[in-house]
Amino acid sequence: MKASAHSTPSEASPTSGGHAFKPVLSLWALVLFGLAFVGPTAPYTFFGVGSVKSHGHFAMVYLIAMLAISFTAVSYGRMAAAFPEAGSTYAYASRAIHPVAGYLAGWIMILDYLLMPMLCVIVAAVTSNKLAPSVPYSVWVLITAATMTGINLAGIEMTSRATIVFNGVLSISIVWFVAAAVRALLGGTGAGTLMSIKPFYDPQTFSMAAIMSATPIAVLSFLGFDGISTLAEDSKDPKKNVGRATVLVCFIAGVLFILQTYLGQLIWPDYSKFNPIETAFSDVGRLIGGAGLFFLIAFLVIGQAWASGITSQASASRLLFGMARDGRLPHVLFGYVHPVLRTPIYSVLLMGSLACVGALIFDLDQSAELVNFGACLGFMAVNVSVISHYFVRLRERSGSGIWTNLVCPVLGFVICFYIWLSISPLAMRVGAWWTVAGIVYLAVQTGGFKRKLNMR
Repeated sequence: MKASAHSTPSEASPTSGGHAFKPVLSLWALVLFGLAFVGPTAPYTFFGVGSVKSHGHFAMVYLIAMLAISFTAVSYGRMAAAFPEAGSTYAYASRAIHPVAGYLAGWIMILDYLLMPMLCVIVAAVTSNKLAPSVPYSVWVLITAATMTGINLAGIEMTSRATIVFNGVLSISIVWFVAAAVRALLGGTGAGTLMSIKPFYDPQTFSMAAIMSATPIAVLSFLGFDGISTLAEDSKDPKKNVGRATVLVCFIAGVLFILQTYLGQLIWPDYSKFNPIETAFSDVGRLIGGAGLFFLIAFLVIGQAWASGITSQASASRLLFGMARDGRLPHVLFGYVHPVLRTPIYSVLLMGSLACVGALIFDLDQSAELVNFGACLGFMAVNVSVISHYFVRLRERSGSGIWTNLVCPVLGFVICFYIWLSISPLAMRVGAWWTVAGIVYLAVQTGGFKRKLNMR
């Protein structure tokens, strides 16, 4: 029986054996999930390179990035209200634009979702190996991938509890850093003041070109906010809560990013003296909190990788489920949901296996530069979906409708397109080959494009 586009997930989306996801996630559980995916301590990783690129204006860069990505966050919220389904970007583009557009958007996003867990495993394993070199890197890879997979196999409630724990630990580190920074600044360290406009505008070094060149780095910190939309069928009242949670995560994370970089730049005003820039934030931590804060920040790089790995794996499995349910991927593998755990266990196991094997083959740089290809194209597809569904099809064009259904998605599309153009040639080549492979698979599915793709 063909389900209505606006049916509730439990009614409209039976899985193999009649089982469906368990709608247990509240608004704040979704927010915590999104924050764990995005990472409230993202500046720990990007502070050095961002400060150098922006000529000491990384707080300003994060402010611009937060405002920029919020346009796409609003679009995700709009589409989640219209189609509260696990397929996220795939489902939105399929229903708002065309099934073929949805398939291509979903296929491209698969690349992003496949790479994110692998990237997190690499970060966690590399850092763990540096802190405990007696344990081989390959062993850390196996431990990390197996633990992430085990948590997700236990069900979405276990994943939700894990995100609460990780966010709690990360929050403690942020509080410690802020307290130590305030005490150090009041004691005369660095700029010696809590109030300064220089992290946002220093006339001696300000360059709009430099700030814009650092913006794609800051936007990377926000990647993962869209993962909330893949949990629509795991959440309570998804038509309201998914959109609210997505926007909240962008602004909460943005405020935390700005606060950390603002204080970091005041503590260490001379961005030219980071050596090396990869450990800049840890060095700031050592300056204001000694070895204790230095090692805590290093440990939390691992913790953040674990949190992002768990949440990205959960999101990936649900994107695959959404596509399999519509016949775009093999249903027996990706469309099965365990009757007790209410989890797409085969997809989770596949994600864990690929993350483990990929982490043993690829290095951090190779993995990281590929992520933006699928993410930005997926974001562009969601922004177009809002225009197509609300502005064109439903003709919601009066009052606030002009802003939410046209202006916001257009701005979101333009910003994401600009970021997409800045990715590396290697990422472009890999992404292009992945897209071609998806078109070939679509041709096989449709008998050489002779059969139409139908939605359930």
